Amino acid sequence: MTSATTDHPPSVPGRGPGASPDPAPGTADGPELLTVPPGAVASGRLAERRQDIEARIGASGAVVLRGLDVRSAADLADVAAALGIEPMVERERFAPRTELGRGVYSSSEWPADEPMCMHHELSYAEKVPGLLLFGCLVAPAGGGRTEVADSQRVLEALPSELVDRFRREGWLLTRSYHEVGVPWTEAFGTEDRAQVDAYCAAAGLEHEWLPGGRLRTRQRRAAVLRHPGTGRPVWFNQVAFLNERTLDPAIREYLVEVYGPSGLPFNTAYGEGGELSDDTVETINAAYRDASAGLPWQAGDVLLVDNLRMAHSRDPFRGEREVVVLLGNPVRLEGHVLPCAGERENGG
Repeated sequence: MTSATTDHPPSVPGRGPGASPDPAPGTADGPELLTVPPGAVASGRLAERRQDIEARIGASGAVVLRGLDVRSAADLADVAAALGIEPMVERERFAPRTELGRGVYSSSEWPADEPMCMHHELSYAEKVPGLLLFGCLVAPAGGGRTEVADSQRVLEALPSELVDRFRREGWLLTRSYHEVGVPWTEAFGTEDRAQVDAYCAAAGLEHEWLPGGRLRTRQRRAAVLRHPGTGRPVWFNQVAFLNERTLDPAIREYLVEVYGPSGLPFNTAYGEGGELSDDTVETINAAYRDASAGLPWQAGDVLLVDNLRMAHSRDPFRGEREVVVLLGNPVRLEGHVLPCAGERENGG
């Protein structure tokens, strides 16, 4: 689990040349704040700093570029192009969002008064983004920070017996696509069942078509991987975030009543199917909380996050908040996709 295959170099942030002398530190273990002169994209000055910025991301895991005055989705796409970041198409999204062009999306639709828990973007997919770009078009009146947590610290903080089990088994994600949540046509970007069949076969997803045009999928993934840029182990999964215990209890009870225990929009388990306890989910979330840090948004900011190393979350907020995102530098991680238990027993 130490190597990766990529669609272009470099696929993920790594170590690079020394940093230039103008950083301002963020909060402990949070994003580094780097001031960039206005017009740096158009003038080519941002492209000239590409290696420096890559080195900073490799060192801290996340960097805020301040001064670019990003005002639109197109501006964020221009920043990505200047830094040589390849956009990727999102598949298997878990929450609705809008495609804005050139690989830029709106933030996932999530209630403003509810936090979005720590997660790595698309950590359950066969191809994952190595780098995330967030552009703040409108800063909220209060709250709404995009916080990050170093998954290396999270891994070190978790109990060894919990980590050992996840190392052995990985984690299992079950999704049911029906009237609640993201429809399969949106998640897979097609209305053609044959294309979904082909995608699932290529990406290591078990799937079955249910009455009424519904779809259920199961996928097993490694929970601990080695970062291909640094070689350090990282806690790379969404096992706590996509567990049924993150749902409001009343909503969970209603969904179970309507669709049955196996019909929730998403749920996770140990890789061999064992149920996660409340204590396990809370232990993981507590480790994330202890490792979380971030900077308040200012309009025009761009946050770059090493998605393989840093989990991210969103705080509740007041007022209008518009943050757009680009998923960049797709990478396939060796040892990430695991056979489901039934496949292994049958020699699959």
